[in-house]
Amino acid sequence: MNRLKSHQIKQMIWSGESVILDFKKTITSCNKIAKTMVSFANNKGGKLFIGVADDGTVKGVKSEDEERYMIEKAATFFAKPMLEPFFEEVYVEDKLVLVVDIPESDIKPHYALGENQKWWAYIRVKDKSVLASKIVLDVLKRENQDKGVLIEYSSKEKALLEYLEHNERITLKEYTNMLNLSRRRASQILVTMVLSGVVRVHTTEKEEFYTAS
Repeated sequence: MNRLKSHQIKQMIWSGESVILDFKKTITSCNKIAKTMVSFANNKGGKLFIGVADDGTVKGVKSEDEERYMIEKAATFFAKPMLEPFFEEVYVEDKLVLVVDIPESDIKPHYALGENQKWWAYIRVKDKSVLASKIVLDVLKRENQDKGVLIEYSSKEKALLEYLEHNERITLKEYTNMLNLSRRRASQILVTMVLSGVVRVHTTEKEEFYTAS
């Protein structure tokens, strides 16, 4: 893994939080940091900059050992399957920033332990960690199992593709209503279509929708 330089860190901080980057002034909760780490692992991976405020101000960490302990505790006991973060210490503006790298996982989905003692799966959407829907969860589970998805196009799959030829997007509810399908059956079709690469799933903080790939 290539070590980051101070000027690279500054450039990334200037660009702001994103789908692959999150700032934390300090770690105060294993539950919350596990949620962020899990969302990175379930997506394309990402980095945490510990010692950087939300607005990008470099504060530095007071004790890298304490912060590292909290991260390792969250990765081990507040994430399942457990995560393996990589650490790097970089001085920026004479202040120590702890860089935590969370690679994309090949054993998705990962779950974070919530404050209600329940396990929840998250994905990264822009600069937020968002609860994964059942469809996205099914896609994550089957991504590691399916070595190629064979689709037999029935009238239901064809109707979906024809709709997306003339419309920009469709939601699960719209698809169920259009073909009078059960939510479960419509979900199964959409999961298979996403895994085959024919349809893309888009998650926002407010809704989830599907487009042609």
